[in-house]
Amino acid sequence: MRISALGNSACHRHQASAGFTLIEMLVVLMIAGLLLAVVALAPTRNRRGDLAEEAQRLATMLESADDEAQVRSVSIAWQPMAGGYRFYQRGENGSWQPLADELLGPHRWGTEVTGVSIRYTGSGETVPRVVFGDESITAPVIVTLDAGTAHLQVVGSGIGNFAVSQP
Repeated sequence: MRISALGNSACHRHQASAGFTLIEMLVVLMIAGLLLAVVALAPTRNRRGDLAEEAQRLATMLESADDEAQVRSVSIAWQPMAGGYRFYQRGENGSWQPLADELLGPHRWGTEVTGVSIRYTGSGETVPRVVFGDESITAPVIVTLDAGTAHLQVVGSGIGNFAVSQP
């Protein structure tokens, strides 16, 4: 049995190209290390900060709804719903009709809000909605937003101002 020199050399070339070189392995490890560093050092969202932004946005929306109620001379209500909130206007028959305009249409929460409670100052019980009338003075209200362990309040003064505070 005779093996030619050409056949033996082709066999060695095939075996040598079957693995990775040291340089290729180092390049792959360096790329993987860079990707891990980028992921590890990427800033994570702060739940309390996100909730504070959402509470401030809500305070601004509630002030706008109070102004709109006075301008339109109608009652407007704000009510939380699953995943967000919406505004309603009291119809001529006394029922609440959802608003669909750009300002007071339905809104989704910008962060994960796990709970919302509403109570008017002086009353220990919660109510389903905040109502703004066509007069500039209303009862002070506290809207509490929960996002896991973070809690913030949007406090209405009763004269159209809303501010964010810690519970």
